[in-house]
This record gives sequence, structure tokens and C-alpha cells, in this order.
Amino acid sequence: MTTAKTDEVVKESPGATPSDQRERERQRRRLARKRGGGWWPYLFLAPWFVGLFGLTIYPMLDSLYLSFTDFDLLTPEKWVGTANYERMFTDDPVFWDSVHATLLYVVVSVPLKLGLALGVAMLLNRDIKGIGLYRAAFYLPSLLGGAVAIAIVWRQVFGGDGLFNDFLAWFGIKGQDWISSPDTAIYTLILLAVWQFGTPMVIFLAGLKQLPKDVYEAAALDGASPVTRFFRITLPLLTPIVFFNVVLQIIDAFKTFTPAFVISNGSGGPLNSTMLYSLYLYKKGFTDLQMGYASALAWVLFLVIAGFTAVNFIASRYWVHYDD
Repeated sequence: MTTAKTDEVVKESPGATPSDQRERERQRRRLARKRGGGWWPYLFLAPWFVGLFGLTIYPMLDSLYLSFTDFDLLTPEKWVGTANYERMFTDDPVFWDSVHATLLYVVVSVPLKLGLALGVAMLLNRDIKGIGLYRAAFYLPSLLGGAVAIAIVWRQVFGGDGLFNDFLAWFGIKGQDWISSPDTAIYTLILLAVWQFGTPMVIFLAGLKQLPKDVYEAAALDGASPVTRFFRITLPLLTPIVFFNVVLQIIDAFKTFTPAFVISNGSGGPLNSTMLYSLYLYKKGFTDLQMGYASALAWVLFLVIAGFTAVNFIASRYWVHYDD
């Protein structure tokens, strides 16, 4: 009621002079600021704005500038135009090795991880005794998998004298040094990524909890098998969750660094088979001190991730089903 009365005060009268109209306009602006809280919201948001501009936007713009320079961290940068990008695409075979390894890693690990996460989530979507403990146990690898210690253990497990070869020996199979073979090294990284399925599993589990049970009851009465119910009911209703997980996991896979660095001792070997893109970017920037070239690599990675994300959003309209 107070607001309505205030609005009546600032209404213009037919015979108002220009000065009266200006005064009423100033009153309207003061009332609008008062209703919106004035400067207080911006004051509380100030730390976020400082972080946004100081820790995100400014470093990104500075990196974009450095990508057009020759900069070794020790001497002032020198403008070279598009030379870094030209070198990247025309005169750097290791760059293409890193692209090949990264695409193989993304294309294989993401579907396997999401498939395993969905399967385990369906198994855990039950009201049985101790189910919370099982869920915590299956989520644990996601908390530990990115650690340096786990990558070191992984390197030992798949080494020539590792536990995996001991397991194969029980069946009379002679193993090899899986980490040192260029044909199998990347797949040890993929297996480590798939093992960290806990995060998408929890998201799938939350989605399964929201599915309407009456639809399943009606399908069961109609004689639909579990496989039919999965492909005709569960999967279509879960497509928004699947889409969300696909986008997140693709972005996360493109940024993978720690396992490749630890398992290959920072070399990306053997024969660049584990030279993931982030590892190559790190080597160029902090090992070879070619920060200008590393900045160019970072911007290409940014554009590639943005492109994959855009394609996913465009394609989602054809396979993601929402309530409407």
C-alpha cells in the first residue's frame, strides 16, 4: 500500500511545468534505487566481481595477447603476430600427437565412464539395508582418482611386475609392461578415468530418484520386460541428465593432466602415446619456457571445448526430452 501511495505522488499532472516533470523524474529514480536496495547489492557482490575480473577475465585477455608474442617468462615479450598458430598447425608434429591422444582419450573414456556410472546407479537405486555405505564406496574413486598418489599406484599396478600381470598369471597369460608400450599406455589412462565414475553416478542416481513410479507400474502391467522399460522409459526420461553428464565429462576429459603427467613421468611417452593436450601445454609453458606458444595452445583448447559444447547443445534438441 505504501508503494502504491508513493507512485501516486510522482504521477504527472496535466498542467505540470518542465521543472515539475524533472523533479518527478528524479523522484522516480530515487524510488527505484530505494526499492532495488541502492548500492548495497553491488557492495556485497564486490568480492565476486573482483574475482571475475582479476582472476578470470584479465588473465584470459592477457593470455590472448601473449598468444601473439614470443615470451619466455624471463625477458619482455616480443610481438610475432600469428606465428605461434602457424607453427602449431604446420610445423609441430608433437602437437598433432597430443591431439590424437586426447581425442582417443575423450572418445573412449567418456562413453565407458557414463555407461558404467548409469549401470551402477541403477543397481544402487534400491531401498536395501546399508545402501548408503555402498553408494559412498562407489563414489570414493572420484575423490581419490585425481590424486598424485593414485596415479603412482596405477603406474605400479600396470608395470611389468605389477598386480595386473600377477592377476593374468593365474590364468596362464603372460603380461607385459603396459605403461611402457605405446600401444597400451593410453588405455591405462582411459581405465583410470573410467574407474572415477562416482560423480556422474551420483547425478544419475539423483535423476533416477525423480522418475515417476506409476509409469513403471503401468508398463509392467502391460507386460514390458526390464530391457524394454529401460530403453522406452528410463533412458528417454533421463536424457536431460545424460546430456548434463556428457557435457561435463567431455570438458573434464579434455583438461586431464595429472594422471598423464605422473604415469609418464612428465614425458608423455612412450612415443608421445600419453601426451595429452594439457600435458603438452604444460611442457611448452613451464618446461620449455615458451609461454607465448603455450598461450596459443590454451586458446585452441578453449575453442575446441567451446565447439564440442556448442555441438552438444545443438544436437540435444534432437535427442533430449524435457517435460514439455
